[in-house]
Amino acid sequence: MSLRGALYSMDYLDKILEKIRNFARKIVEVLIGPEVEAEPELIPIPIRDRR
Repeated sequence: MSLRGALYSMDYLDKILEKIRNFARKIVEVLIGPEVEAEPELIPIPIRDRR
């Protein structure tokens, strides 16, 4: 197999794997719902205590 043939095969496999990932993601979304985004973590803001 030539270098060009090997690179073409890798590109082809990458495309197939990407399609499989997308298909699996869609199946998971159908079964358990869409991916939930985590709520942003609140950053405590220091304030002066006027006691």
